[in-house]
Amino acid sequence: MATCFAYGQTGSGKTHTMGGDFSGKNQDCSKGIYALAARDVFLMLKKPNYKKLELQVYATFFEIYSGKVFDLLNRKTKLRVLEDGKQQVQVVGLQEREVKCVEDVLKLIDIGNSCRTSGQTSANAHSSRSHAVFQIILRRKGKLHGKFSLIDLAGNERGADTSSADRQTRLEGAEINKSLLALKECIRALGRNKPHTPFRASKLTQVLRDSFIGENSRTCMIATISPGMASCENTLNTLRYANRVKELTVDPTAAGDVRPIMHHPPNQIDDLEAQWGVGSSPQRDDLKLLCEQNEEEVSPQLFTFHEAVSQMVEMEEQVVEDHRAVFQESIRWLEDEKALLEMTEEVDYDVDSYATQLEAILEQKIDILTELRDKVKSFRAALQEEEQASKQINPKRPRAL
Repeated sequence: MATCFAYGQTGSGKTHTMGGDFSGKNQDCSKGIYALAARDVFLMLKKPNYKKLELQVYATFFEIYSGKVFDLLNRKTKLRVLEDGKQQVQVVGLQEREVKCVEDVLKLIDIGNSCRTSGQTSANAHSSRSHAVFQIILRRKGKLHGKFSLIDLAGNERGADTSSADRQTRLEGAEINKSLLALKECIRALGRNKPHTPFRASKLTQVLRDSFIGENSRTCMIATISPGMASCENTLNTLRYANRVKELTVDPTAAGDVRPIMHHPPNQIDDLEAQWGVGSSPQRDDLKLLCEQNEEEVSPQLFTFHEAVSQMVEMEEQVVEDHRAVFQESIRWLEDEKALLEMTEEVDYDVDSYATQLEAILEQKIDILTELRDKVKSFRAALQEEEQASKQINPKRPRAL
């Protein structure tokens, strides 16, 4: 497994480095790291040592925006990230496209870049607001043989924008802030042979989990900076982040030891719960540890905000999923009610049967809709908690990452 990611402020050249030259809005995908890596892969596959393996090459391209994952090769379909009983992370529904040559890869990159989430900032008219992950996957007879994860991270300065009056901007900034902290801590934890790696603290590190573990895993960071005087603070942020990440040293005997969340020392979790005042769950435990390890950068107020955002995002996913289920059930109800009404058109229909069936349908409707309504009320309360937590954040800009 190999991972390469570009980190830096908006406009410093991350997307240029990973994807290639720009001419206005158009990007020449043939010159970036995506294309260079693909060329190397296909050249290597022509060599006798690899040709005999009969490897097949696939590519995926997805983005992580505000804690949600979208497939850039499938009309930006929203994907679910699940962890199975073996603690293997699965991105459900992510399309793998088979590629036969570099030109196939370039076409996919162009398709993905065309629908990536972006927005205007003072530094860049088309700033990336999401983390883009392009993966080249090698399979032998269907089984995973190797994977290259090439990541164009969102601008690091956007993570400081957590006190905006606009909720979407706040969520965007919070998720970027949290994911960049988590990425740094995961790399450092593996390098220092820590007992636990906080993969669950962010969606980015969760989906990249298998890229960091194993004896043959390698990680490369490209730090991009802007030369202007106005960018000094962000340049220092980037250099400090890079300085911390470079502490990684691979320990082959321990690289694969990514222990479950319940293996945290109990006294450590208790101390954190007393300090931060929240309950326990896999994601929250990792978030608590992440903030505790970066207490100079993350105040208790900022942690409370991150906690509120995480809870809100989880509840949003649950409400939307339940709403979709109710909608599907409503279609079945309509069919059942139509059949009941048709029954009443008969001259000698069974009135008792009609009343019994209608009552059963109505009771089922009431139960399901009441449950959904209660969840929506809780979700609205979570929205209010997030808004209140955002107002408690110290307006002073946090210390550099």
